[in-house]
Amino acid sequence: MPNILLADDHDLVRDTIAAYLETVDDFKVQTAANLEEALELMRGLDSIDLLILDYHMPGMDGLNGLSRARQAFPATKVALMSGVANREVANKAMENGANGFIPKSLKAVSLVNAIKFVLSGERYFPFDFGQADEPMESSGVFATLSGREMQTLEQLCIGLSNKEIARNLGIQEVTVKLHVKNVLAKLGVSNRTQAALLAKEKQLF
Repeated sequence: MPNILLADDHDLVRDTIAAYLETVDDFKVQTAANLEEALELMRGLDSIDLLILDYHMPGMDGLNGLSRARQAFPATKVALMSGVANREVANKAMENGANGFIPKSLKAVSLVNAIKFVLSGERYFPFDFGQADEPMESSGVFATLSGREMQTLEQLCIGLSNKEIARNLGIQEVTVKLHVKNVLAKLGVSNRTQAALLAKEKQLF
């Protein structure tokens, strides 16, 4: 059971996300209201697999809070969460060692997928974040994928089975098979592994 520490100064946001994560999957979630409380909790806990830090909560001081957490607990994965940070901040966070950037605008299912992605050892950055202001290089062939096909591709990158993808996305397994078939055809690859490798090469997720 993965252990997560979620730090956010907005009580409703923090408690709602924590309760949701514990309900929908095998996550054990601790919470903190600011950076200092989070770091103090980290020192007293045996093992935290993922530390999620709200970008604008007290003590963060921009990306300095991320750096402090990374230095204090180098073995722990750290993701930044924000409802207002722009693409530039997100990119800098990734450059400074964040294992993921999670916009609060993500749908609930996508939030769970993002967390699973980071816990699996990958780095998560939403493919369409800030796309209106700065189109990503991953247009072209990937632009032909529908939103649901892109979600399916993201799941393939984690290495999930059709059954697991169906459960995560809340759709039928036969529908997943159709999405996978379409993804492979549109990307011009012959199997799931090639699709995942192509997506990772383009740093979509």
